[in-house]
This record gives sequence, structure tokens and C-alpha cells, in this order.
Amino acid sequence: MGPVRRQISGHAARLRRDATDCEQRLWRVLRNRGLSGMKFRRQATLGHYIVDFLCIEARLVVELDGGQHRPEADARRTRWIEAEGYRVLRFWNGDVVENLDGVVDAILNDIEKKKTLTQPSPAKAGEGSSQ
Repeated sequence: MGPVRRQISGHAARLRRDATDCEQRLWRVLRNRGLSGMKFRRQATLGHYIVDFLCIEARLVVELDGGQHRPEADARRTRWIEAEGYRVLRFWNGDVVENLDGVVDAILNDIEKKKTLTQPSPAKAGEGSSQ
């Protein structure tokens, strides 16, 4: 699995400082464990990529796409991130502006789905006992 670097490159630091309005809006919800108690980082370095939002615990990357994104490069980036064991959720900037609640609900649903899939199911009565 590729490393998550805690040290932020100069470029990542600049991206954090110059966050877009959409990134700032979503960050206000995600920061300080504001969504389901999960720790998110913004403009985090994952391998050789800088992702918009990263939740290591949920193995989730959230990307906000505007006009600067290129579908081929985004697809290559997404494949690499997914190969490292993370899920990637992508939203258009317009989604954040027009429907922030919907974006937050989609992220929360993904986190809750992941929690459900990773929790062991309760043992059925009589399982594991010899009769």
C-alpha cells in the first residue's frame, strides 16, 4: 500500500492555503471529526498524488472536480488510489454549491456502508457450540 505522508509538500500546503470556496464549504463539515466522528485531512499526500480530502480510517478519498480536471488523468489517478485500497468519491464543484447536504449525505452513506461491511456479524444462536 502506498504511503500517506504526514509531511505536506509545498504544493499541497499552497493548495490548502488557497482552497476553493467549494473546498472550504465541504471542509467546514468534515473538519474536527464533524462527520460520523471520522478524521479527515485536506490536501493530503497519498503516494505521489495530493487528494482533496482523505479519511484513512474509512479508506476514503473525496475529490471535488471543477473545470480544471481531465477525465483521462482523473481515471488514471482513481485507478491508482483504488489499487491502494481506498474508495474514491468524486463530486462536481456545482454539487457542493447547489446541494451540499446531498454531497454530505453521499459521503456519510459511503462511510456507514463501509462500517457495516467491516463489522463482524453477530453469531447465530447455537453457532460454534457442540451438540
